[in-house]
Amino acid sequence: MASAAEPVIGLITKTESNPFFVKMKEGATAEAKKLGAKLLSAAGKTDGDNAGQVTAMENMIAAGAKTILITPSDAKAIIPAIKKAQAQGVQVIALDSPTDPVSAVDGLFATDNYKAGVLIGQYAKAALGGKPAVIATLDLFPGHPVGAQRHNGFLKGFGLAAPDASSNNLGGAAAGVACMADSFGDAAKGQTGMENCLQKNPNINLVYTINEPAAAGAYKALKAAGKEKGVVIVSVDGGCAGIKDVGAGVISATSQQYPLRMASMGVAAGVEYAKTGKKVSGYTDTGVTLIAAKAVAGVDSKDVKTGMDLCWGNK
Repeated sequence: MASAAEPVIGLITKTESNPFFVKMKEGATAEAKKLGAKLLSAAGKTDGDNAGQVTAMENMIAAGAKTILITPSDAKAIIPAIKKAQAQGVQVIALDSPTDPVSAVDGLFATDNYKAGVLIGQYAKAALGGKPAVIATLDLFPGHPVGAQRHNGFLKGFGLAAPDASSNNLGGAAAGVACMADSFGDAAKGQTGMENCLQKNPNINLVYTINEPAAAGAYKALKAAGKEKGVVIVSVDGGCAGIKDVGAGVISATSQQYPLRMASMGVAAGVEYAKTGKKVSGYTDTGVTLIAAKAVAGVDSKDVKTGMDLCWGNK
């Protein structure tokens, strides 16, 4: 019997330009080549472009894709398109960001964002060395599961009252956080948020940020106010620019995630489905590592060199 034609797998990311998704595509391309699959890729025009992702799914199914990997821009709005794909026998796997509900897809390959938060919370606690914490959080935006998981994990790791990983509400106010601002993961908005927080409380000595661009913005605001020296900044992502900032002392520690691993595991699952008809199910943790320039007692971390070896974006 002749072997089946090469399996067709689709990868749909939120954007083409974000280095995180560039790395993801790199991982998917390499794995598809290794396993003899054909990879189709597409992206939304901007983060939040649900219509663009829906169109990409329809095009890929028409082109014969039997598995689609997607980083959903809109966790709820994408669901009808996913259901339609599944009804046609297509396996749909979410990468990096869950759908709402998570069970709408066959499987999820992503970072444990709550754990990523816990790690930087533990580090921050040790780095402050017993000083009373005056905390600012530069968050994503309200209601986003990834934003809530990192924020609440950070509180938990620091030893403060925190909602569990299933909550999409930020627990900072109840935990006594001095100032919370939405950064949308953006450097300029992070800077503005930090400026506002410093006006509210000039004694802030610990800043949690949703990602490293927001952290870079926070540092800029602190530096302009002459306060950058006595403040611990912690973050999540692990892009090359962020790891460089750890090395330069801008960020004290960051939790690194692995987009390349998410995508290559997704492609392998797609090939498996094409060959055996076996679908993935549930959540697969793709790993997270704390990267810090200075190790602290009792918290497991790796150095900047390790972080640079595994980062994405321009080295």
